[in-house]
Amino acid sequence: MIPLSVLELGRVHQGSDRRTALDDARALAQHAERLGFQRIWVAEHHNSPAVTTAATSVVVAHIAGGTTTIRVGAGGVMLPNHAPYVIAEQFGTLETLFPGRIDLGLGRAPGTDQMALRALRRDPGNADNFPQDVQELQAFLAPKGEGQRIEAVPGSGTNVPLWILGSSLFGAHLAAALGLPYAFGSQFSPQALYQALDVYRANFQPSEQLQQPYAMIGVNVIAADTDAEARVLATSQQMTFADMFRGMPSLLKPPVDDIEAYWTPREKAQTEQMLSCSVVGSAETVRAGLDQLVADTKADELMIVTDVFDFGQRVRSLEITAQAAT
Repeated sequence: MIPLSVLELGRVHQGSDRRTALDDARALAQHAERLGFQRIWVAEHHNSPAVTTAATSVVVAHIAGGTTTIRVGAGGVMLPNHAPYVIAEQFGTLETLFPGRIDLGLGRAPGTDQMALRALRRDPGNADNFPQDVQELQAFLAPKGEGQRIEAVPGSGTNVPLWILGSSLFGAHLAAALGLPYAFGSQFSPQALYQALDVYRANFQPSEQLQQPYAMIGVNVIAADTDAEARVLATSQQMTFADMFRGMPSLLKPPVDDIEAYWTPREKAQTEQMLSCSVVGSAETVRAGLDQLVADTKADELMIVTDVFDFGQRVRSLEITAQAAT
């Protein structure tokens, strides 16, 4: 059985609120833990009305405090938005509170628009320093060296596992060079998936953290008792993307019976391209789809995204997915 994990955005649903979204994220983690999922990550997105995980380290603490065994982490922290020293303190604190359960995935993109980037008081050019910032962060999480005058407290000596996130070849090259595990965001940007995996594996250099390449890929999975039911549930995510292309970001909407009446042919083509790494259907359909994806990519782990409007149906989707992957 390939390890399965969950990516959580704390989506706000129409008719609900932000506190409910955050509590649902923790409740989902509890279900994922019961079902044997490997980890649950939350992503840093800013200025998005439907996403409540911008304060990533705080949400990680919220989820880790409500679980006992599942790994909890960032998928990811957008490092150009932060000083590496501060992230070392935050995630060193998390590792101190929840030892052996914290992951730190790092991304190079800002995770927001240009207006919010200015509000963050960050220079867009910071992304150019991403490789150096990753190594600086890694050093702050390592044991304090002799003569070292600046120490992350807590942080030093925690050796929080780092991951490089990406949806292009840049992250693949960096993860390989640093000998770090690599997570590809194919759940929303699948175009360079196979090339990036090839680059990562071909150029991987063993490190103290990792001796062999380890690749995790994102996949949208919406499962239900029947294929038809799953296709209806998937319309909530499809409408989210269509609204994004319209420049009208929205809260997660209830599913509709006829998605064709909602989007234009152009929006449909754009959405289907971005969501092409998806498996939607019954247990049998999901099993076949995941088996084919693993066979094609040789992925070591799958990061599941399940944007379903109703919380109970979302939990049911995870249950079916876990069963299908056995």
